[in-house]
Amino acid sequence: MSGLVGRAAAAGKLGLWSGLGAVWVVWVALPTLAQTPVPLKPTSPPDLPLRPLSPAPTGDFDAYRLGPGDSIFVGVQRFPDLSFPATLDIQGNVVVPLAGTANLAGLTLDQARDRLFSLYNQYVVNPDVSLILTAQRPVEVTVVGEVPRPGLYPLQAPQLSVALLTAGGSTTLADLRMVQVDRSLKDGSRLSQTVDLFTPLVQGDPIPQVQLQDGDVITVPRLTPEDVGSYDRDLVATSTLARPEITVRVLNRAAGARGGEARFGAINLPNGSRFLDALAVAGVNPDVAAYHRIAVLRFNPETGSADTLMVDATAAVNGDLSQNVPLQENDILVVDRNLMARVSYALNTFTQPFRDVLGFLLFFDSLTNSAESLFRP
Repeated sequence: MSGLVGRAAAAGKLGLWSGLGAVWVVWVALPTLAQTPVPLKPTSPPDLPLRPLSPAPTGDFDAYRLGPGDSIFVGVQRFPDLSFPATLDIQGNVVVPLAGTANLAGLTLDQARDRLFSLYNQYVVNPDVSLILTAQRPVEVTVVGEVPRPGLYPLQAPQLSVALLTAGGSTTLADLRMVQVDRSLKDGSRLSQTVDLFTPLVQGDPIPQVQLQDGDVITVPRLTPEDVGSYDRDLVATSTLARPEITVRVLNRAAGARGGEARFGAINLPNGSRFLDALAVAGVNPDVAAYHRIAVLRFNPETGSADTLMVDATAAVNGDLSQNVPLQENDILVVDRNLMARVSYALNTFTQPFRDVLGFLLFFDSLTNSAESLFRP
């Protein structure tokens, strides 16, 4: 190692003489440069109006930044004694041969390489330094918005699609055109990027694989009523970005032999399932049920009330796709025409809307024990 230091010192002297020579050459060339006019760059006018912050360029957002737990390998060509593997400690430091401790936390791979180049350049003239990320630190991200289970999640694969699926997938009210990823940097600044996951589904293109980093916050916004017409929720429901299963309830007055027993139960269906799928899983008897008038009740979060869609199951069985409607999370199927009249009466007697979907579901849960006495026109 002493030989290496000696050679480095000699090389440093040579580099110093070379540097002096370079300074002398620039000094001699100054008169020539001065004869060539250099056009001035136009300057921006003063006192420009303030503009809102825009999302960071994609290149800045996609640049991986080192942090505690990352493993790297640093190679210095022609000087193997200066090459080393390392893992950033809890403060983001690594021990560099000859140079001591260097902090690399918050730096991109190129920035970290430049910092190591500056350290080694004190001992080796113009060192050829390379840096490779050999193992990425564990990534934890926060997913909020229109997902079934918002919260903080560790990810095996740090990708946006994996984060959505880990949180249960997008709900039927999600707008995947405006998924936002926010990132806080070590210096206190923030990066933000809006990702469109819906358009690739429509066009049949690959889903953007946005690489996430530790501490990212993913926000899935809600679809506004104005955008419902231009957004294909059925397409999203059958994709891998949506929640894999939905839960629907069936209030079945045709469960007993005489159709006199009311049963209210939940069934799980693959996301993207339709009306006939629910009838088959629920075991609705077509000989007893009023197949031509089955109601699909859906909680409307905009109005806080229940929307009613009357479906003709007989027409759906005969191939009418307009009657085999796609289902959504927390839909309620009401079977039996006599009960339908009573349910309609009960809904009309409520002057105060449901506070949330839980109150909507509890209302129908009460029908199991009081179907005969509660609903009387």
